[in-house]
Amino acid sequence: MSGGRVGRGIAALVLLALAAIGSAAHAADEVNVYSYRQPFLIQPMFDAFTRETGIKVNVVFAEKGLVERLKAEGRNSPADLIFTVDIGRLADAVAGGVTQAVQNDTLESVVPASMRDPAGHWFGITQRARVIYASKDRVPLDEARALTYEGLADPKWRGRICTRAGDHAYNVALIAAMIDKHGEEDAKGWLAGLRDNLARKPQGNDRAQVKAIMEGQCDLALGNHYYYALMLQNEEQSAWAASANIIFPDQDGDGAHMNISGIAMTRAAPHRENAVKLMEFLVGDLAQKMYAEQNNEYPLRAGVEPSGLLQSFGDFKRADQSLADVAAKRPLAIRLVNEVHYNAGPSS
Repeated sequence: MSGGRVGRGIAALVLLALAAIGSAAHAADEVNVYSYRQPFLIQPMFDAFTRETGIKVNVVFAEKGLVERLKAEGRNSPADLIFTVDIGRLADAVAGGVTQAVQNDTLESVVPASMRDPAGHWFGITQRARVIYASKDRVPLDEARALTYEGLADPKWRGRICTRAGDHAYNVALIAAMIDKHGEEDAKGWLAGLRDNLARKPQGNDRAQVKAIMEGQCDLALGNHYYYALMLQNEEQSAWAASANIIFPDQDGDGAHMNISGIAMTRAAPHRENAVKLMEFLVGDLAQKMYAEQNNEYPLRAGVEPSGLLQSFGDFKRADQSLADVAAKRPLAIRLVNEVHYNAGPSS
């Protein structure tokens, strides 16, 4: 089947799912979720919610375009909640005018202030760390453990670092965090230094950077922590993970940069009461444990342990940076990526 037919087929399935949600939009015992997360990652939690409350969760998944759909649907949207990863998409939803504020004691007591919108438009559910992968063969462990994000611009790493594109959401959040921490001028200098230390033009996804370490193309790479867990659990990719140590940077300073998977209530929300119940459920002990186990992410709720695999990575210090402040710096971060020609690689 051609790529065009596949694309049309997927689009048709999404439209059918949306139609099904639309027909149930006003059912009293349901709640409708638009999700950027794949269904198999979140369905077990929603099933548990249904068992506990009797409220059915209808989910539409799409890799992109949900904010645009909510804009088009306006007040007639059947969606109650939008579920996503990365502070960027949550910020885009708020900027798009498709969310509403939620004032809720449970959410505000469980979710740290740095991991939620001050106005209540979005709340973190789980955390992900932006880590450094370091070659076991070519970077001594004591040197790797002393790494900081700032240190990635040190000329001693010239030609030794791999990353994905600078304007990918995960890197944009990190660059925005550096702007928030150091200011625009210093962050731009840091980004140019990191560019100069690249071993190749930015390319591939986070896992591809670890594969490049195994293949000797670079000695350090940036990536999200859960990809290390996924590679360890993958027969083909376990060798990639085995070639690198996972390093949580800046442990003698502010700590590792953290991002979130999060949720926001839509502006239309025909089942607002049910949506609030689901939001409360997602920060409860059961859902936090399930989500952490299923996604290899860190729980936000205090006292809930991460998965055994994540516990094997060890304890680490986490940066307590306001993600709302970081999100506000994203447009500037993207501008800096373009100004230093980051995606053109080290020769730019």
